[in-house]
Amino acid sequence: MPAASHLPADPFGNPISVSDTTSRRLIDDFASGFVACESTAANLVTEGHDDDAPLFQAYAAALQMFAETGDAPAAARPHIDRARAGAASATQREQRFIEAVAAWVEGDMRRAVQLHEQQARDFPRDLVSVKLGQYHCFNLGDCAGMLRLGLAALPHAADVPQVHGMVAFGFEQCHRLREAEASARRAITMQRKEPWAHHALAHVMLTEGRLHEGLAFMEDVSETWTGLNSFMVTHNWWHLALFLIDLDRADEALAVHDRHCWGVAKAYSQDQIGAVSLLARLELAGQDVGERWTELGGYLAQHTQDQVLPFLDLQYLYGLARAGRPEADDLLARIEDFAPRAPEASRHAWQKVCVPAAHGLVAHARGEFKKAAEALGTALPRMIEIGGSHAQRDLFGQIHVDALVRSGEGRHLAQALDVVQPQRNGQPESLRLARLADTIHAGLGLPQEPR
Repeated sequence: MPAASHLPADPFGNPISVSDTTSRRLIDDFASGFVACESTAANLVTEGHDDDAPLFQAYAAALQMFAETGDAPAAARPHIDRARAGAASATQREQRFIEAVAAWVEGDMRRAVQLHEQQARDFPRDLVSVKLGQYHCFNLGDCAGMLRLGLAALPHAADVPQVHGMVAFGFEQCHRLREAEASARRAITMQRKEPWAHHALAHVMLTEGRLHEGLAFMEDVSETWTGLNSFMVTHNWWHLALFLIDLDRADEALAVHDRHCWGVAKAYSQDQIGAVSLLARLELAGQDVGERWTELGGYLAQHTQDQVLPFLDLQYLYGLARAGRPEADDLLARIEDFAPRAPEASRHAWQKVCVPAAHGLVAHARGEFKKAAEALGTALPRMIEIGGSHAQRDLFGQIHVDALVRSGEGRHLAQALDVVQPQRNGQPESLRLARLADTIHAGLGLPQEPR
């Protein structure tokens, strides 16, 4: 193991055991780009350069895994094997990072998170490790783990704007909204172009019903969303569209979908589920989306055998069903078959949440609203276990409410009122919720609320 004091350092001051100058540049691109959500992170695999340096190969493996497809581990394995083969020449920090990525490739997510947590304690400026650990916690529904990782780095890396953005999102997902807003605003004060902090603050404002303020904020900072990876740019525009939908400006939200959310990287999983979620929300708000499901369904059909994350599969499934594709039945069968043999860390989420939710989503897409209401009602109390954010999982809640309202049963309308009225009380600016509450009140023979 080389003496760290004689080694070059990455952008955050971590020694790296890499001698080739091109490799060092690409590692810097990956480290700074990944933490800042910029497209330069991919330079490490797109420029055609190769290096046996263990850290270089570990980063290449991680980039392959971010495809979030069923064949990603096979693409990543040669890189992680090369990283492990040369690990004796790597630093202690690099060795642990290699093992964390290896655990990811092998599907052992609990071990991966444990290694990232240990890394955050021992090497808190390894911000690639911190952010990757947060990504895994996010996918496991472990909001507290996300926040712990960010807070472990904060005292040692407070000079890095993106660390405050990481902490902000961890606070927000733990429902500590005041601290989330303070952390996000500190990040933005340090660097206006901090899209992850923009994203965290959008979450806070949506949760608190500050819709006009949230829309104005996202419109103002949108000029900085340049050079980002496709997920970050499309996801921030997705958040902007949510404000428009709640403000009853669904036609404008549909234009945002067409211009900024769908078409950046159509083959990428995150862009696809963003489109599914946005089209579904637009329809639930009464907007005609035309033939858009048809094109999207063609891309979703390639994922029937992935089973990487239940959060992804559920949205692929709903999109396929809304597109009228027969692959929806194929994917539903695959989910049922895979759930009992899923990796231990996510098996309960697949079995107890994903399977009933999958049946409910297909039923809703096909107009079987009573079945949808019952199946989704079973899954919703544990929906956090499939991962995703509060705002993303709210899609399933909205579909459930729509099924309750359209089932034609009084008991379901009463359930819908119990969900929607508190939301309406907490978000007085939402015209979407106001119209939905009016529909429920009318169905129950109640007077409408005064505006």
